[in-house]
This record gives sequence, C-alpha cells and structure tokens, in this order.
Amino acid sequence: MVFEDKMITNGEPEEEEEEEEEDMVDPLETVREKCEQTEHCVHARERLEACETRVGSRSETTEDCTEELFDFLHARDHCVAHKVFQSIK
Repeated sequence: MVFEDKMITNGEPEEEEEEEEEDMVDPLETVREKCEQTEHCVHARERLEACETRVGSRSETTEDCTEELFDFLHARDHCVAHKVFQSIK
C-alpha cells in the first residue's frame, strides 16, 4: 500500500511555493577582496609570497612564514575594519 502525504487546506490541496534561491554574498568577503587590492595589502602579500617561495625551495629549514602571514592578515583586517560597517544595513 502506498501512502501519499497531502496537505489539505479548506478541502483543497495546498500548492507548494517554489522559492528562487538567490546567491547570498557575504559583505565581509566582498570588502576583504577590495582591501586585498590596496597598496599596503599588496605589499604585505608580496612579502608573504616571497617567504613561501623561499621556504618551499629549501629542503630542510625551520623557517616558516607566520610573521609574514600575520602582517598580511593584520593589514587586510585593518582596512576591512574601516569599511565593513558601511555596507551593513
């Protein structure tokens, strides 16, 4: 036996509403992308990439790029902090 689930309202079946799914864009990600293109962030990213290349080319090293990564994230987040609340309503 097959059971069918039907919602009945006032004797008539209720039609299912199809909602269009809109791609939600996180304003924080948008602001981060814009901030990463500023001069200070570009310079910090270049230092980070140079460090990653240098460390990656060596077979045995204790050096890591933590300082350069934190410098880049700090520069980006400093920029974001000034802009993110302008886009929130």
